[in-house]
Amino acid sequence: MTASLARGPLLVGIEGPALTANDRRRLLDPRVGGVILFTRNYVDREQVAALVAEIRALRAPALLVSVDHEGGRVQRFRAGFSAIPPMRGFGVEWDGDVAAAARDARACGELIARELRAVGVDFSFTPVLDLDFGTSSVIGDRAFHGNPNAVAHLALALKQGLADGGCPAVGKHFPGHGHVAADSHLELPVDERPLAALRAADLVPFASLVHAGLEGIMPAHVVYPSVDAAPAGFSPAWLQGILRGELGFDGIIFSDDLGMAGAFTAGDIVARADAALAAGCDMALACNDFDAIDELLERWTPPAQPELARRTALMAGR
Repeated sequence: MTASLARGPLLVGIEGPALTANDRRRLLDPRVGGVILFTRNYVDREQVAALVAEIRALRAPALLVSVDHEGGRVQRFRAGFSAIPPMRGFGVEWDGDVAAAARDARACGELIARELRAVGVDFSFTPVLDLDFGTSSVIGDRAFHGNPNAVAHLALALKQGLADGGCPAVGKHFPGHGHVAADSHLELPVDERPLAALRAADLVPFASLVHAGLEGIMPAHVVYPSVDAAPAGFSPAWLQGILRGELGFDGIIFSDDLGMAGAFTAGDIVARADAALAAGCDMALACNDFDAIDELLERWTPPAQPELARRTALMAGR
């Protein structure tokens, strides 16, 4: 029987290619609002479609179902899905033929969306809006280009293609992860540049896509000390002051995975979730550490979020 529960502010991973009893218990908790799928959850198209259908049948409104499906190194579903190229390729094409690159990026976005929607997935955490400064290995060819105008142009085309195929878009990693060498999965990066430099470069694609109606944004676990001593995903100055206040973003803000090393400075998993929502995130991601997810569900009391229902509705596949 489908349980009638509003979507809560947690988006969690599940254990494998089929729901376990523990998965079902977690997903029926009212603090959970969605699921993120990984390679461990995928065997083939038929299997993942059945898995997603089972997830969606658990709750009303249905839990959001998401995946990191950017292309290149970050494509969770492989066999039976089209191979999506790294976004860098569209940047290379842009250098020679701007119109063709935008056309191809839009077609790529539509392909991603149509294949994900065919198996019931609501959205992918894409496009990457980071700039390629040649210093970040974890971003690297995931970035469209080093030119902020090229990134804005190509990411907007990809967003339009996602919409053509029935998916909303999530831009990441606000305000820009491309200038730091450190990988926030493994340590806490620090970007020492002044805010003026970030405004002139990294923030350009975010501002452009916000203006175009971007539905979601994911902040970086990166510290920008010219603005705040806390990582952007735990920073009211970044999320409420600049993203919502200055850029006018009114969509949903997803934290990056609270299990990443870049999030550890906020404390234990409960403190991290508290810090993310207090800063301005609408949903907190807990992806791979199931003991930590259980600890959250045992100990965490999230604050009231009057905008959560509206903002999560933006992310439901169309």
